[in-house]
Amino acid sequence: MSGKIILVTGSSSGFGRMTTEALGRAGHTVYASMRDVAGRNAANAAELSAIAGSDIRPVELDVQSESSANAAVEKIIAESGRIDVLVHNAGHMMFGPAEAFTPEQFAQQYDVNVLGTQRVNRAALPHMRARREGLLVWISSSSSAGGTPPYLSPYFAAKAAMDSLAVQYSRELARWGIETSIIVPGAFTRGTNHFAHSGRPADKARLAAYEAGPYAGFGDQVQKAFAEIVPDDADPEPVAEKIVDVVDAPFGRRPFRVHYDPTQDGADVGFAVLDRLRAEMLHRVGLSDLLKPAAKG
Repeated sequence: MSGKIILVTGSSSGFGRMTTEALGRAGHTVYASMRDVAGRNAANAAELSAIAGSDIRPVELDVQSESSANAAVEKIIAESGRIDVLVHNAGHMMFGPAEAFTPEQFAQQYDVNVLGTQRVNRAALPHMRARREGLLVWISSSSSAGGTPPYLSPYFAAKAAMDSLAVQYSRELARWGIETSIIVPGAFTRGTNHFAHSGRPADKARLAAYEAGPYAGFGDQVQKAFAEIVPDDADPEPVAEKIVDVVDAPFGRRPFRVHYDPTQDGADVGFAVLDRLRAEMLHRVGLSDLLKPAAKG
């Protein structure tokens, strides 16, 4: 297997960090993108660069900035000549009653989790299309088709939008020979810092109204109930391992959707139905070729 040139967004922690390390150990050149490489993420960047036997190269990339995305991609192209794989991982979680989040906070969730992928795609895809090959890996969420606990509305809504965008991109890139794999992790209350680093509602008065009313203590109740259905041995590392498997699979054999959910919240069933319905529609209208990437001529 020849090593691929891979860009991973949000590499400083969580699934992004695990994926970057796993891909590096698998023999790929991995550009580990993160914000403020020379500042608050300097230690993370140094740790990744120092992993023995790996070629991991930290790169500055803020998915909320078009100029930053363009600069990062141009740096990679200048150094390595191509990008074989783009892993859309960067994201952020918010926790609390939906009403207590301001519209600006909802917009911020969409900006990171949805528009961020659009900015990086627009920077990277012209290079992939010119070569008529490439792979987009999207880190989705089981919440988009499985069980969803309350108080995570901004995050779940943004993740659902990102998943829909990934599906549509797959159709629009298939004739360019560019593949898509959507990774669907379940809930992990340990090992990813999602809850520990989650944003909170800005409207404290609305939040207080919920806390003083019938939803008093509900946030703790949700987190406790959520944690109890996650097996004690649930380990997020296999998510990264599954991404390595996808990257290492031959062209045309990469799965469209991969699930890893120790809580078994039903997303595998929900997505199986949803993806089948979408595929059937393409068959009905004579566009079934969009379900598989075109081989390079």
